[in-house]
Amino acid sequence: MAKRHYIIPVFVPHQGCPHDCVFCNQREITGFQEEMTPKKVERIIEEYISTMDRKNSKIEIAFYGGSFTGLEIKDQTRLLEVAYRYCQKGLVDNLRLSTRPDYIDREILTNLTKYNVQVIELGVQSLVNKVLQASCRGHTAEDVVKSSQLIKEFGFDLGIQLMPGLPESTEDSMIYSVQKAVGLVPDLVRIYPTLIIGGTQLAELYYQGDFKPLTLMEAVEICKQELKLFRTYGIPVIRIGLQPSSGVNKEAVIAGPFHSAFRQLVESSLALERIKTYLGDNVNEDQLTFKVNSKFNSVLRGQKNNNLKVLKEEYGIETKVEIDDSLTNREILISEKKKKI
Repeated sequence: MAKRHYIIPVFVPHQGCPHDCVFCNQREITGFQEEMTPKKVERIIEEYISTMDRKNSKIEIAFYGGSFTGLEIKDQTRLLEVAYRYCQKGLVDNLRLSTRPDYIDREILTNLTKYNVQVIELGVQSLVNKVLQASCRGHTAEDVVKSSQLIKEFGFDLGIQLMPGLPESTEDSMIYSVQKAVGLVPDLVRIYPTLIIGGTQLAELYYQGDFKPLTLMEAVEICKQELKLFRTYGIPVIRIGLQPSSGVNKEAVIAGPFHSAFRQLVESSLALERIKTYLGDNVNEDQLTFKVNSKFNSVLRGQKNNNLKVLKEEYGIETKVEIDDSLTNREILISEKKKKI
């Protein structure tokens, strides 16, 4: 039996981060207004652990929000020590954290090695300096490369977060960022299309008519292309799009490509693209039966059976979907041809 994976999220909103990135307001997006203290960390962990089954599970404590390593070393240590005690007791497997590329150095990483931190995720957002400057990130693409290399050198798993749709970004620049990110050999990736959050500079630009976010379909298309690139190189994309389940306060989102099932939209679009590529220009069949793993059923169909409707409208094909759990996830068997795509 595969282990269940639990995350205990500890949000550290804006603590340690003096920057005002145009898109960022961690207190609004997470709903957490108060600063984090060791006592609050302990309370959060206790509340989560009381609901978790330790047997046959992996449990991580994750410090999200803000820029954890931007805190003074002593303040990082105060929070880490509380979380690490649960590792020592065997109640938690490891810690992970998110931070900025310019808040990584040897002293910081040496300290983190003491507390069973396994994953360090960098808020990279873009690897194009023009986009980083327009977004008031306060660091360069070169900082991303240096910090990524250092994280790998110290033996941590490297995570990278990208934000397609930032100011001054283009389709080419967004794909370029993915290509550069692939070269950093991350262990995991998150893709968060840019949303406009209340109380941010981006919200002001939006209201003034100086910034236009990606539409939902534009965001789905670019994220699909990014996902394909990462999969080509065997790099797992563990999250696509912010969701209520990942701590985002939906009420704070003013505009942008927000959807509660954004990843499914991306995966379904990719599945439809694969089928169309298989069918080509000459379609002789009047009916096709697709066999898929049960976990892939809703993805293949698309939301409200949209993919099946598209195939009917564009090709005149009647479609049927059958479940075959001997197939791997994302595998599609065209039953009449006995061909997997």
